[in-house]
Amino acid sequence: MGKEYEKISKESVGNLVSKLVSIPSSYFNEEAIMEYALGWLQDHKVPAEFHRFHEKKIYDYHGINVVGTLQGNRKGPHILLNGHLDTVKLCEGWTRDPYKTSMEGDRMYGLGTCDMKSGCASIMLALAAFVKDYEDFAGRIDYSLVCDEEGPFGLGTDALILDGIMSPQADVAVIAEPSSAFADVPFPSICLGARGGWNYKISVEGKSAHGAQPELGINAISEAAKILLELEKTSLPSHEKLGSGSLCCIDFQGGGAALSVPDAAHFSIFRHVVVGVSKETLRQEAEEAIKRANIRGKATVSFRDAPHPDCDGFPACVVPEDNPHVRLMGEKLEEVTGKKPVHSYFASVGDFCYTGGRLKVPTLVVGAKGGNYHGADEYVELSTAFQGTQALYGFLASLCGEKA
Repeated sequence: MGKEYEKISKESVGNLVSKLVSIPSSYFNEEAIMEYALGWLQDHKVPAEFHRFHEKKIYDYHGINVVGTLQGNRKGPHILLNGHLDTVKLCEGWTRDPYKTSMEGDRMYGLGTCDMKSGCASIMLALAAFVKDYEDFAGRIDYSLVCDEEGPFGLGTDALILDGIMSPQADVAVIAEPSSAFADVPFPSICLGARGGWNYKISVEGKSAHGAQPELGINAISEAAKILLELEKTSLPSHEKLGSGSLCCIDFQGGGAALSVPDAAHFSIFRHVVVGVSKETLRQEAEEAIKRANIRGKATVSFRDAPHPDCDGFPACVVPEDNPHVRLMGEKLEEVTGKKPVHSYFASVGDFCYTGGRLKVPTLVVGAKGGNYHGADEYVELSTAFQGTQALYGFLASLCGEKA
C-alpha cells in the first residue's frame, strides 16, 4: 500500500466526523454541510463541484450534492463511491448535545455519527489520501456525497442517475453506510444485498347511513379492515439471502362525520420485497386480498405519487459472494482488522437499492459499527470508522493505484 495508508489516523477520522456532526443537515436542509464538504475536498486537492437539481412535482425541493471524478491516465476499473450527508430529523430523548460529539470509551455520540457522517468522512479521507499518494493511476473513481437519502424518495442519488452523473456502466459501487450496524453483526461486515420496497394505498368506498341504522349503509372502515386482515395472511415470497418479504400497515384513516356510517376509508402499506418481486406483484397481492375479503363496497389500489416513475419504489439487490470486488474488499478489511468480514444482508431500503437494484451495478455496503441510528443518542464506534477508512483506501489503491 501507499505511504498515505498509515497517515489516515483515528484522530483525523474523529475530527472530521465531529465537524460534520456540528453542521445540522436534516434532509431538505443540506446547503451548509455541502458547502463545508466542497471546501474541505478542494483544500485537499480532490476534484469537487456542486450538482444542483430541482424536484418540482412533489416538494418543490432545490437539492444539492457534492460530486467529483478522479480520472486515471490508464485503462482500469470504474468505481462509484457514494454516501449521504443528510440526517433524519432530530427526535426527542437525547441526553447529549446532538450537534457536539462526545466520547464514551470508543463510542462517539452525535446525530449522524453512525448514519452516516462517519461513512462520508471515510470517503473524503480515503480520496484525499489517494490523490496525494497516486498521480499515476488506472481507471476512474466517481464519488458523490448526496442530500435527501433519508427522505421519502432518495432524491439526491436519484438526481445523479437522471442527470447521467452516476453511470450504470460502472464496475462496482461502494456505499459507506454502517453495514455492521444496519445488519447488527460484528465489525467488519460487507453487506451484499438489501430488500427493496414500495408504498401503496388501498381506498374503500362505502355508503353513508345514520349510525342508528348501520345496516342501511356500507361501513368503509369495517370493509377496509377486512381487506387488511386478508392482506396480512398473504404468503410472501422469500430469498435465500434476503429472507422473506414483509408487509406493514403504516396508517389507517376513515370516517369522522357525526353519527354517520363512514363512506370512505383508506390504509397505507409499506411492502418490503426481495429480488424477483415487482410492483406488479404487489398490486396482484392486494387485488387478491380484496377478492378474498368479499366486501360490499368498492376498493382500489394506488401507489404513492412520485416525482417520476423510476423513483416510486426501491428494487431489491444482491451481489454474489464470489464477486472479485467482494473478495478484494474482504482482503482489505482483514488486513486492517485481522478479522475476516461477515457477509450480511440489510432488511430495508436505501440508496444502495438505486445503485444495485436500479442501475444493476454490483454494490458493496461497507461501513462502521454503531447504534441508535434514527433514534436518540446515536453513536459510532470510532475505531471501526477508522479501520473502515483504511480499508476503503486500500481497496482504491489496489484497484487503481498499483501499477500494472
